[in-house]
Amino acid sequence: MSIPGGKHIPEDFQTSIPTLDSTRLSQSGTLIFSRDTVCRVGDTVCHAIQGEMTAKRTTEASGKYFLPYQQAWVRDASPLKIMEKSRQVGISYADAYDSVVKAALRGARHDVWISSRDEAQARLYLNDCAAWARILELGARTLKLRVLPDDEGGSAQALEFASGRRIYSLSSNPNALAGKRGHVKLDEFALHQDQRLLYRVAKPVTMWGGQLCIISTHRGALSVFNEILRGIRERGNAMGWSLHSVPLERAVSDGIVERINAKRGTTESRESFMRRLRAECLDERQWLQEYCCVPCAVHEEFLSPELLAACTEPNCLRTIEYLGQCPNPIYLGVDVARRKDLCVIDAGESIGDVVWDRLRIELLDQPFDRIEMELYRLLELAPVQRACIDATGLGLQLAERARQRFGWKAEPVVFTAAVKEELAFTFKADLERRQVRLADDEPLRRDLLSLRKETTQSGRPRFAGSSEDSHCDRFWAKALRQHAARRPVGPAAMVG
Repeated sequence: MSIPGGKHIPEDFQTSIPTLDSTRLSQSGTLIFSRDTVCRVGDTVCHAIQGEMTAKRTTEASGKYFLPYQQAWVRDASPLKIMEKSRQVGISYADAYDSVVKAALRGARHDVWISSRDEAQARLYLNDCAAWARILELGARTLKLRVLPDDEGGSAQALEFASGRRIYSLSSNPNALAGKRGHVKLDEFALHQDQRLLYRVAKPVTMWGGQLCIISTHRGALSVFNEILRGIRERGNAMGWSLHSVPLERAVSDGIVERINAKRGTTESRESFMRRLRAECLDERQWLQEYCCVPCAVHEEFLSPELLAACTEPNCLRTIEYLGQCPNPIYLGVDVARRKDLCVIDAGESIGDVVWDRLRIELLDQPFDRIEMELYRLLELAPVQRACIDATGLGLQLAERARQRFGWKAEPVVFTAAVKEELAFTFKADLERRQVRLADDEPLRRDLLSLRKETTQSGRPRFAGSSEDSHCDRFWAKALRQHAARRPVGPAAMVG
């Protein structure tokens, strides 16, 4: 492709394309690019090519620059279209071309609204649109707009074309789309914080003839994105989506490796490329979800290694003698078991708003009297303010007897699904606020990382998991301890 003045646009035009940040007016009032941009055009010819975007030109361009899966996406005019994709296969780049065509085509009837996962991504998308405007020899101008009040994060950037239509690139606030009309693109939909609200606000925008496009890599099997895909594949596609699936394997078969080689000056084979990317993944789960369009299993790791590492403190455990003379309040959590699981008594010292690990007693296959003895010698210590005791099943007798002897200092906690949900999420919140200091202890770390959050058919979370020697018993003892530290000292009712 050439432009007036003989300047040639290379086949691999993605290299060194500047952002659309400098414009000026010709004598005719037409807005054009400045002379230092890649598409330098003269004042005398700019107005002649301004807005000459036709259906024929769009077909020629899509066939010239795109791989087959990109062409299929660009040429799909279905009212609803959705794509699950591998990372970095050029879909957002191709979709930016589609947005330019929709806004700049002669007689265009609708604006294009892009919702990206964050402001940085929104800018990158609009830069791709600006690059396409240059390649297709279209005059355009950038606008900085405010579509919501400042305190709601409502800033947006836009490209305006001679057709009078605009491409608006927004960050992820769903409310930015309320009251709008036109085409909607939801980029990396599964990464948005509130996918359900975003879809509810976005869909009515297209009611007067716009197209709704959803593009994303998977982020878990429980995302709204995957819910829509399952509706297409398993429940008859009642909504009428046009589905595109582009795992890395398809992108490779359509020629992406050759494109990458041409850009990088390499000669890597398709087989070597696939092997290398797979070897660079941390685990199979990353490979399947990021590159193969396979969402992760329905259970999710509840606590991340990074979160635990940020709260871990070496040499923080102490003796029972220390606890007896401690100047700060001590709180206990007790997860009760007799045979197959551990019985864990966890003690923490509250210093300011942080609870430090101080002592953990683990009992496996021990008689009830031994468990009771270990608990009572801690409850008898003056600094111990409260103990939350698992009062489910075998723990009921232990909790009731401790309550009779120590009064409100011993609090029975019945493990229902709702109670476990509250304990788990409040403990996680304590970790996120760095209000816990964990012992540098590998069995504890394995136990905490082994907890998985699953979702029942009713949509409620359920917690399960096990490590080499525990069914997350250390986790629940520590969660009970944190619960004890949050509750005020004094008479309290049973939780459950």
